[in-house]
Amino acid sequence: MSVPLFNLAPNLTVSRLCLGTMTFGEQNSLPQTLRLLDQAFDAGINFFDSAEIIGTQFLSVLRLKGKVKNTLASGLERGKYPVTVLSLLPSLKRLQMDHIDLYQIHWPDRYVPMFGETEYDPVRQFSSVPIEEQLDALGRAVDAGKIRYIGLSNETPYGVMKFLQFAENNVRYPKIISVQVNSYSLLCRTFDSGMAECCHHERIYLLGYSPLAMGILSGKYFASDGAPSDARLNLFKGRYSEGESRYSLARNTLKLATMEYLGIAEKYGLHPVSLAIAFVLNHPLVASTVFGVTKPWQLEEVISACNVELTSEIIADINKVHAKFPNPCP
Repeated sequence: MSVPLFNLAPNLTVSRLCLGTMTFGEQNSLPQTLRLLDQAFDAGINFFDSAEIIGTQFLSVLRLKGKVKNTLASGLERGKYPVTVLSLLPSLKRLQMDHIDLYQIHWPDRYVPMFGETEYDPVRQFSSVPIEEQLDALGRAVDAGKIRYIGLSNETPYGVMKFLQFAENNVRYPKIISVQVNSYSLLCRTFDSGMAECCHHERIYLLGYSPLAMGILSGKYFASDGAPSDARLNLFKGRYSEGESRYSLARNTLKLATMEYLGIAEKYGLHPVSLAIAFVLNHPLVASTVFGVTKPWQLEEVISACNVELTSEIIADINKVHAKFPNPCP
């Protein structure tokens, strides 16, 4: 079974599944990681999210495989400006590579509502690096051959349009080609409210992450015997405050919505993971979805979802649930 490809930019073809690396070196040992990488490569996955903030050990692991291709890296986190490539250069050194295909700013260097926050608060501004200065730094990295393309993560429509505006007015500044917004899944479709319009008209593609809502849409947390002890929301309970606040299992609307989506999967004879992944890939603006796994059978389930086509009847049922429980995990 081969994962389909997507032409994200000229001479940049990526797999429609992007393997995230948060578990590597933390939940997965080196031998386990290498087995997962072999499985991913064999299935045609050539796109890897190696954000320094979440996948530091993965960078050197990839080099051991000798098959590095289409690396997505996120960097330039808050507090790392105005030096151009404080997180880029160490990543390249660990990879023993001369460039990264797609380099994304991990989150805005200014106050914006993120990670479950839904309201903008004007009084929460802080000193930030101007967007023009960020683009200048990225442009110099592109000119130096360290980066091929750039993108944004956890951005807002305002931020996307400002990056595009400055790039249009200065030929030295690179144009963004992707956004990796907070998440996109059956339980979070906030991308469609504003950001989608920007991306559609400006020819920018979404790399939707958390398509399984931290594993909730697999159904494991609501199984009769309970989720395994090594499931992330159990294993790291109390550690990921952002994740636990957005994906609180105690939230009634989240459980009700999830149970209805699980019911749709059962109705049409689909695995819940297949339904969730296929829904994200069905979006016309999604180039690839960023997911994470810890076990080979989990990776097999995600890969299998690439062959699932959602009928209009399935989409209609999904939209009915969304109308009842809109974005319980914003």
